[in-house]
Amino acid sequence: MTNITRTILTALIIMLAATAARAAKVDTLSVYSQKMKRSLSTIVYTPDAAGEAKYPVIYLLHGYSGNSTTWPGITDVARLADTYRTIIVCPDGQNSWYVDSPVDPSMQFETFISKELPEYIDAHYPTYARRELRAITGLSMGGHGAMWNGLQHPDVFGNIGTTSGCMDICQYPNCWQIEKVLGNKFQNETVWKSHSVYYSLDRLLGSRQNIIIDCGYSDFFYPVNLQTHKRLRELNVKHDFYVRPGGHTGDYWHNSIDYQIMFFAKQFDKVLNEK
Repeated sequence: MTNITRTILTALIIMLAATAARAAKVDTLSVYSQKMKRSLSTIVYTPDAAGEAKYPVIYLLHGYSGNSTTWPGITDVARLADTYRTIIVCPDGQNSWYVDSPVDPSMQFETFISKELPEYIDAHYPTYARRELRAITGLSMGGHGAMWNGLQHPDVFGNIGTTSGCMDICQYPNCWQIEKVLGNKFQNETVWKSHSVYYSLDRLLGSRQNIIIDCGYSDFFYPVNLQTHKRLRELNVKHDFYVRPGGHTGDYWHNSIDYQIMFFAKQFDKVLNEK
């Protein structure tokens, strides 16, 4: 074995040891919802203990037909938690669209995502229980859910995002079981519109939230994301808007979520570094 080979092997061993030393703790939980009278699966990633007493929290919401394991199947969530020193929470939102359904008492997911789950996480994990150090984002249906819960609860989420999100459910009356959550659109037009992110964007006025939106050029949700961006500009609501090559795919989200988490981490750092 040459000296160069020994040096390379030594470096690899050191890198592997460092990686092993930095391994996020992963908890798979069953969190009870008082409003829905049932428990829901939630996966929580806590960064390895490296001296920090507390961490910011990011909630990652899955898309339609997904569950709490969707995001871990798309990207290395543990790596993101360790890299950006943040607790990451992946809840099961079923096919709820993350709203409180006016027609189904068993689908009250806005209350779960914006009240019950944050209260549980703050009570059981070393979090900064502050809106400025809490973020929410998601993909597709979860992008709608993240924006919806964020704009409805600015006191809970100071940072909100969406990747490939369905920003206007009113455009899809016969898709993805939205009717089961909100009732028939043509009989409940007002209900659908009042639960659409696009028609609720004015709630962001004066909210002082940090917002990031991205979508792929080839995504079927690209037009409504562009429409949302233009509406936010009309409202003069500050936000970051990114368009990249890609469609409504796991490969796109695998890349996009890194940028979203990085965006949130920068906002967290600003708050934590304030004198």
